[in-house]
Formats: sequence, C-alpha cells, structure tokens
Amino acid sequence: MTRITIKDIAKALNVSTSTVSKALSDSYEISDKTKRMIVTYAKKMGYIPSKTAQNLRMGKSNTIGVIVSDVSNTFFSQVLQSIQLSLEVKGIYTIIMQSGFDEDTERGCIQSMMNKEVDGLLISPVKSDSNIDLLQKFQKSHPIIFFDRIKSSLKAPKIGIDNEKAGYKATKHLLRKAYKNIVIILGKGLGISQSRLNGYKKALKEYRRPATERDIAYITLGNLQLMDQEIAQFITNKINESPKIDALVCGTENISTRTIGVIQKMGIKIPEEIAIVGFANTPLASFFNPGLTTIVQPTERLGQISVEKILKLLKQSPPYTKDSEQIILDTELIVRESSQKNHLVK
Repeated sequence: MTRITIKDIAKALNVSTSTVSKALSDSYEISDKTKRMIVTYAKKMGYIPSKTAQNLRMGKSNTIGVIVSDVSNTFFSQVLQSIQLSLEVKGIYTIIMQSGFDEDTERGCIQSMMNKEVDGLLISPVKSDSNIDLLQKFQKSHPIIFFDRIKSSLKAPKIGIDNEKAGYKATKHLLRKAYKNIVIILGKGLGISQSRLNGYKKALKEYRRPATERDIAYITLGNLQLMDQEIAQFITNKINESPKIDALVCGTENISTRTIGVIQKMGIKIPEEIAIVGFANTPLASFFNPGLTTIVQPTERLGQISVEKILKLLKQSPPYTKDSEQIILDTELIVRESSQKNHLVK
C-alpha cells in the first residue's frame, strides 16, 4: 500500500500543503473547523507523519555519532552495542565510524559526522588531543562526550575506567602469585597506556621490586604483522636477559590475544615459563589454552552512562562546555589458568 503524504491530503481536500502541515501540527493559524476536517481525513487514510521531516523542522537529525578506533575490538563492540540499544529505546539512531588508530582518518570521521548534522558526538579519540580544533568547532553547537580515552583537554563530560587501579590490580595479582620479573606491553600513543603503566609501577614499588624502562614495551597498534614482530622481539630480548622474565601484563585486548599467539609460536609454556594477565573483554578468554586471566571493563555501563550524559546535554542550549564531569568506573579481575601458581605471597 502506498504511503499517503501531506500532498495527497491537500489535493483530496482542495487545500494547500502548508495548511495541511500546520493543521497536523495543531497550529493556531488554522481554524478549528479546518483542523478537524484535515485531522479526521488523515486518520481515515492512515497518514503517518514523517519523522525525518519533523526533525528537520525542529533543527534535529535524531541521530548520534559514535567514533571508535576499531569496531572489531571486543571492548568497543560491547560499548557500541550498549550505546546503540540505549539510544534505540529513546527512538534515536546511531551512526558509527572507526578511526583505525589514525588521526587523519579520525579527522575525516569527525568531518563526516558534521556533514551528516548529527545531534551530538560520542568519541574515544586516537590520542588525547587529536583533532581538538575540529572538535572545538563542533562543540560550539553540538554536545560531545569522551569515553574510554578521556585525557582530552576539551571541556566536556568524560566517562572512563580507573586505568591506574586496573594496572595495579593486574600487576599485584602476579606479585601475589610469586612472579618476580614482571614486564608490561602497552599500546604506543594511547592515553590510557600511561595510567596503566603508573599502576604497574605502583604495585612493583609496593613489593620493593625495581621498575626499569627496559621492562616496558610500547607496541604499534593497527598493523597486526608489525605488532607480532614487535612483541616477539621484546619477549626474545627479555628471555635472554638475566634475570629472565616470568610474567607479563598486556595493556590492551589486541596486545593480549596477539601476545598469547606469539608466545605459543615461540614454544614458551604458559604459565610455567611466562604467566600472562591481559586487559580483555572477549568471552573467548576462558576458552584459550590456557584460559586467560583478564582485567574486564564495564562496557555496558560505560555505554549507558555515555548516552545518559549526551541526552541530558541535548536538553540544554550551547555552549556545551559547562559540564566537564568525569565519571570513573572500576574493573574486575577474572583469574584463570594463564597466571596460576600453587602458592601466594602475602
């Protein structure tokens, strides 16, 4: 069945499209008699108002843009699902784009969102202040929420996790399991890396263990082949040193999963020779051989709060720099076989 339009109603009742539009919007400019005639006919014919047209009249697109580095990453895919479901129940659409860990690509994503006239933007930026000039321009008329990577100097709400505490939690678990020579592998250029490194150092200091720069690796993200090469080189260097490493903390999900593969290809046994704790939200962590001990982030809550904050801002008027609240969520350590030893150190 063909959908009836305002033009069809106007033609049938011999009035202008403007009159029909105003009558259906309950405008004071149209008499009650004409309104009743038009509304009655519209209901009889099964007229459904165009949401797009209504939004355009209100100066809104009814869409929220979301930009992340990698949609295939389990952490981001879970956050995106939470965001999309939270917006869907409010009748708002989601436009999702990925930056691929590249600032230029991210710039194109932001520009595209501006061209699509989204009502607001949720972003996990490539770097702390990447493309801040364009974001400042967008923020003059639209709200922005930062999530996950929240080191941006832009005044806006930021929702993330306690990365320092998470790094501390992962490292302390290994120390309590009697591992002594613990190294850490982090993502190069990620704002969250420094906080997770701070937590790693804090735990080592608490147990009076030295934390040297030689025990820290920064891996290039985005190129899997290069990641594997850099991880393999770092581990090779560390097992040839004295004292040889016996445990490592992996600072992102990609690093965690790639490191397990690299170590197993090298013929190194987990956890007998090297134990691993990784940041990972993948439900497959328990099916790895051995099961991977993980720091799990509250992705569902992260997405829900991000949506709550942007919907609150959308009810306000520019400028959107008044609200710079920072919300920090905790993580959960799930212990599996990859970090297990038979005794604990108090």
